[in-house]
Amino acid sequence: MKKIVVLLLIASAFSCKNAQSVASKDNSDPTKYMNLITEKDLKTMLYIVASDEMEGRETGSKGQKKAGLYMIEQYKENNIPFPKGAKDYYQPVPAAFLNAKRNENLPDSENIWAYIEGSEKPDEVLVISAHYDHVGIENGEIYNGADDDGSGTVAVMEIAKAFAKAKKDGHGPKRSILFLHVTGEEHGLHGSRYYSENPLFPIANTITDINIDMIGRRDLEHAKTNNYVYVIGADRLSTDLHNITVAQNEKYTKLDLDFRFNDPKDPNHFYERSDHYNFAKHGIPAVFFFNGVHEDYHGKGDEPEKIEYDALTKRTQLAFVTAWELANRENRPVVDKK
Repeated sequence: MKKIVVLLLIASAFSCKNAQSVASKDNSDPTKYMNLITEKDLKTMLYIVASDEMEGRETGSKGQKKAGLYMIEQYKENNIPFPKGAKDYYQPVPAAFLNAKRNENLPDSENIWAYIEGSEKPDEVLVISAHYDHVGIENGEIYNGADDDGSGTVAVMEIAKAFAKAKKDGHGPKRSILFLHVTGEEHGLHGSRYYSENPLFPIANTITDINIDMIGRRDLEHAKTNNYVYVIGADRLSTDLHNITVAQNEKYTKLDLDFRFNDPKDPNHFYERSDHYNFAKHGIPAVFFFNGVHEDYHGKGDEPEKIEYDALTKRTQLAFVTAWELANRENRPVVDKK
C-alpha cells in the first residue's frame, strides 16, 4: 500500500511539473515583450547607426562595415547568435554579384544575420528584414539615411532583443526567426536577391518575410498625425498574412493601416521597390511596413533628430506582434494567391 501511495505522489508531482512546463510556454500574449521596445533604445541605436561616423553606409564602404560591426556587437551583447549553419554573422555578397546587372564598381559587401531557434518547429523560419546600406557621401555631404533605412535597421535589432528576452523567460518562439540586414538595396535590392538565391535555410521552409523600410517619419498625406503605417504586399500571396497583420494591429497597436500603396495599379510600385519583393518572387508571403516618402527622402536632411520616435516605436511594435503571431501560431500562412 505504501509503495502505491509513493508512486501516486511521484506521478502527481510529475504531472504538476509537466503542467507548469506547458504553462511556461504559453505564448498567447506578447504584450510584456512588445513593451520592451522603447523610444529610448531605438533612439540610442539610431543616433549611432545614422551618425556621420558611418559615412552614409554606402554599399561595401568602410562606413557601412563600421555600422555592421556595431550591429553585431549589439547582437552579441544580447546573446543573440548567428544562424545555425553559418560560420559568423556575415553572409558575404561578392562584388561580381553586386555589379552583374549594371556595373557600378561596387566592392564586396555583406548581409548581416542573427538567429533565434524555434522551440517546436525549428525548421520553419520567419525572416525579419531591413536594409542597412544608404547612399554614402555625395559632393562632400554625408547622407546619413536615418529613416532610409536606419529606422528599419534599429527596428529589427530591437525586435530581436525582445524575442531574446522572451526566450530567456521560457517564451521563445516556436518557429525559428532569422533577423536579416541586407546590403545593396539602394543599388537594386542586391543583398536580398543574393539571400533569396543563396538561402541559408531552404526557401520552402521560409514561412514569411516581414520587411521594414522607412518607419520613422510621416509623409504629406498624413501631415496631421503619425499614427499610421503603410502596409504593402500582405495580401498579394496570402489572405492569412493580411488577416494576421490586421488582427494584431487591432489588438495591440491600433495604428491606422493605410493600404493605398498596396494597389497593384499604384504608379509608385512600392511593392517591387524594397527587399520583401525578392522573397515574394519565390512564393514567400511578405509584408512591407513603410511610412511613405517625405521631403528628406534620399536627401542630406534625413537625420536622426527628425525621426518621430513615438511613431518609430509603435510601428516597430506592430512588426513585433505580427512576427510573434507568425512564429507561434499552429500553422504557417497559407499561400492562396499567385
